[in-house]
Amino acid sequence: MTQEAIISAMKFTCIGKGHGAPCLPATREDWEALRRESWLAQMCARIEKGDEELKHRLPVWTPHCAEFKDNHRAIADAVKPLNRLMLDFDEKGHTDEIVARLLEKSPLVPLLIEESVRRGTHVLVELPEGMTAETAQELMQEATGFTPDAAVKDVSRCIYMVPEDHTKYVSERLFEPEISPCAALSRDDSKGGLSRDDNPYTVIPSVAEGSQEMGLSFKGIPYTSIIAEWWRRNGGEPAEGERNVKLHKLAVNLRAICDNKKEVLMAVMPRFGLSDVELKSVIDSACKEEPKGISKVMQQIVDALELGISSDEIEDAEAVAAETGIKVNVKALPIGLRESLVGVPVSMHMPVLCGIMPICAAYADQVEVEYCDGNTHHLGLMTIVRGEQASNKSVVKNAIDIWKRQFDEEDALARKREEEWKERKKGRKANEKAPDDPHVLIRQVPVTVSCSTLLKRFKNAQGHTLYSFGEELDTLRKTNGAGSWSSKYDIYRLSFDRGEWGQDYNSDAAESGVVNVAYNWTMLGTNGALRKCFKSDNIENGLSSRVLIAEMPDCSFSKMPKFGKRSAEDETRIQEAVTRLRSFTGLVDVPRLRKAIEAWVEEKRVEAAKDIDHVKDTYRKRAAVIGFRCGVIFHLLSGKVKESKSCLDFALMMAEYCLKQQIKVFGEALRHEYVNAQDECQRYGVNHSIFDQLAPAFSREELKALKSDCTDSGIRNIIMRWKRDGWIEPIDRHHWKKTSHCPIVPTSH
Repeated sequence: MTQEAIISAMKFTCIGKGHGAPCLPATREDWEALRRESWLAQMCARIEKGDEELKHRLPVWTPHCAEFKDNHRAIADAVKPLNRLMLDFDEKGHTDEIVARLLEKSPLVPLLIEESVRRGTHVLVELPEGMTAETAQELMQEATGFTPDAAVKDVSRCIYMVPEDHTKYVSERLFEPEISPCAALSRDDSKGGLSRDDNPYTVIPSVAEGSQEMGLSFKGIPYTSIIAEWWRRNGGEPAEGERNVKLHKLAVNLRAICDNKKEVLMAVMPRFGLSDVELKSVIDSACKEEPKGISKVMQQIVDALELGISSDEIEDAEAVAAETGIKVNVKALPIGLRESLVGVPVSMHMPVLCGIMPICAAYADQVEVEYCDGNTHHLGLMTIVRGEQASNKSVVKNAIDIWKRQFDEEDALARKREEEWKERKKGRKANEKAPDDPHVLIRQVPVTVSCSTLLKRFKNAQGHTLYSFGEELDTLRKTNGAGSWSSKYDIYRLSFDRGEWGQDYNSDAAESGVVNVAYNWTMLGTNGALRKCFKSDNIENGLSSRVLIAEMPDCSFSKMPKFGKRSAEDETRIQEAVTRLRSFTGLVDVPRLRKAIEAWVEEKRVEAAKDIDHVKDTYRKRAAVIGFRCGVIFHLLSGKVKESKSCLDFALMMAEYCLKQQIKVFGEALRHEYVNAQDECQRYGVNHSIFDQLAPAFSREELKALKSDCTDSGIRNIIMRWKRDGWIEPIDRHHWKKTSHCPIVPTSH
């Protein structure tokens, strides 16, 4: 039996993200892993406390069927029905009693007994051949003393998934494979090959008697995926008359990632009806040629699959990496983030990721996290996506539209209540008492909201974070002029760390009060609008370092980009990610993430100190905070207990990108402000360390030659800082030497 057949046989149920989502075949490991998810336990706890709206977002599984055609959960599409029956007892609090009765004497073999979401009981039993579901329900009613739900009996019925600790009894027979003889693929073990009837992409763990088990992947990428991408890049699978030619070309290119071993090629090559002897002849011919290393196309395929992108886009990915130093590993992204990049060109991956970070953080607004300095943070984030006109900034909007659906649904109901209250208030009689303000929770506000209305929304926020999305930064700038813009600046700055803000008017017409500001937003705008919002006279007020800036790719004279579409399943998974973020509460401990960010910010401190770069020193601090918070979002979505390496890589990538973009956009203006503010020259740009250019022993004049635009007092300040940090020590009044304590900064990350 092939490995594919074995895995298929191990699938004992199907799991769906919800009632309407596709139901995918699942193994015991899949089923048990989902039941151990912390977000599932938190969702069920909220449902038990009365949050009924969450129930329809729970994942489901199908106890009566292990596979459906096209993953469509319907009676007509049942491919692998099971002789089992799930009984759902709605009476609450009797699970232990039912367990005791069935384990003492059960008319049918129990496979699973668990407590349901609302403390009812699920009992899964084997259904003997020839027995109807109605008969089995009657027998179980007599045995337990409780009446099961009569509806849960057809092959397509699903049941809500519950956490692992709801399980009261489980039998190993639940997971036993039910394999019909025709389901197993044949294999002639004496020859170590496959039969003609095998699927062309089936891979065998071992290929010859006495050989060691071979890996089925290259760099963690299944050979089947590599071969499928190869066919896509080379005109598709072979048609009749070109089979041997195309297979020969594939073998020639594939052997470079199979260690040039014929036995490996025999295991991974597709057959398309070839016998062992015929395939061996093709491989022998391909391996006669002198090895030339991995071909360009095969290298592109491997590189692309490692990143989780199409191999057609690998050159674009390399170009983006050369320009920004950033390469997004889509394959490593968790649920929600990965689906957000479906159909998005590689050059726009970072703008989309940056654009959705604030709304992700807004959904996870009940989370607290300890930062590297020991302070407790909430997830405050603000993003501006900049680009020239017609630079496809709408790709960010399309992703955010999916992410904010739950906000949209809830706010629509709240706004309806508020409108009804306004109508009642407006239509009351002169001597009639005004109806009570419903104090509705509305979490999405327009970016042009007045300060008074915003204060009201904060007062009714119930500890939640508000969110805004603005398509035109220029509109925001125009509507926040004449003094109000400076007020909004205060609100935005304070929202980064939930600072206190308020206003006090001696009038009922305007809102008064003091609140803690929890407000995330995403805005799109042109470079010109961004320059008008952040001028030299306000560049130092602190907002520029709190904003995550993302840049759309330059589309000057470029071809029209091609966008794909997200499937219904992609959108469902984004909604599942939203639910997961909303389920987390309290302090989340991320020690590995703290350590990684602390090392990064110290590395940037050293770089800035070596070159006396005040701009980098200013922006590195909050870029680290922004990267850290993005890493927390990644960690929450991953569902892992500890932060993964992918999580740490993502956080550092976001911090690095944030720093570079802030310096690129605001650095020059901030540098001029520093020059005007103090008698010392500051330098802005890519780090090319003055310190590293100096000889081990140097004079004041040599330093001044490298910093020719600095005054004498500026040179004295540089020397004083280096001496204070222990990097240099004096030889005499005008000469110094580097110490063994001076840091070495890596040239790449």
